[in-house]
Amino acid sequence: MTSVSVVIPGCNCADTIAPCLRAIASIIEQANSTVRELLFIDDGSTDNSAAIAAANGATVLPGGGKGAGAARNVGWRAATSELIWFVDSDCVAAETALDSLLPHFSDDAVGAAGGAYDNGCPDSILACIIHEEIAARHRAMPVNVDFLATFNVVYRRSVLHALGGFDERYLRGQDAELSFRTLDAGHQLRFAHNSRVAHFHERKLSAYLRAQYRQGYWRAFLHMEHPGRAGGDSYSRLSDHLQPPIALLSLVSLPLLAFPITGWLPLAPLASLVALQAPMSWRLLGPAGPRIAVCFAAMSALRAYWRGIGLARGALVKILGLSRAKPT
Repeated sequence: MTSVSVVIPGCNCADTIAPCLRAIASIIEQANSTVRELLFIDDGSTDNSAAIAAANGATVLPGGGKGAGAARNVGWRAATSELIWFVDSDCVAAETALDSLLPHFSDDAVGAAGGAYDNGCPDSILACIIHEEIAARHRAMPVNVDFLATFNVVYRRSVLHALGGFDERYLRGQDAELSFRTLDAGHQLRFAHNSRVAHFHERKLSAYLRAQYRQGYWRAFLHMEHPGRAGGDSYSRLSDHLQPPIALLSLVSLPLLAFPITGWLPLAPLASLVALQAPMSWRLLGPAGPRIAVCFAAMSALRAYWRGIGLARGALVKILGLSRAKPT
């Protein structure tokens, strides 16, 4: 049976790395476990993440503080197994998480297989909103997909080697970027909904919106460097990708309010943005209830503005050929 190396990148993750590693240790202790090594890549932490990781049985390697993609590259290149299981440092794997992914690799055409989330913060309303949206998207994903996130994914080491691993220029979105190159190389991507890791979603709205700004920033590079991929994928739809530019349009059209003839024009993109929240809100109404559905609609509209501003900055940096500085 093919062995597995677990690679976990992390930076200042002292609050979550212990339960993350304990869950992997529990999987390693299973009688039929195929996991042969557990690597924690310390991506420039200033807290005691590395010490906690070492105390919980991980081999700690320095990541150099260059971002999660670079840290994952350090990990898989140091690994000795053909299958590399990437798990994020703020995720706690279920005991059967890996078991649900490995059968896909009996097909030589499969380059990677990934799974879904459980909610690690059920006591937080924001975390519940974030999770219920993700869960709805995951429920709609087929087995054969065109995008896999790296919070819970197994890649063949041979595929990573052939593709050069993650593009280290990307501080966000490197999972999508690698997915696109994996597909372009002729490999299949598989999604296993019953492979779960509990994720500690964001509890603070301000921190969540800052993360969405950074997400928009790196999406600009992703879509400009991989043309034809901006129309949606197995996880997101065209309506999702339209929301940030529509939000931007509503902002730049605000000066038109000063003129009687054009004062109504800013209402058009705003109304469109509001309308685009309806499909997902409706999908959440049954499983999550009206409170989550209504709160999601408001959060999603606000999120579109932050993503839109990040998208605009990223596009400008790309067009002008400026340095891809980490956005604040």
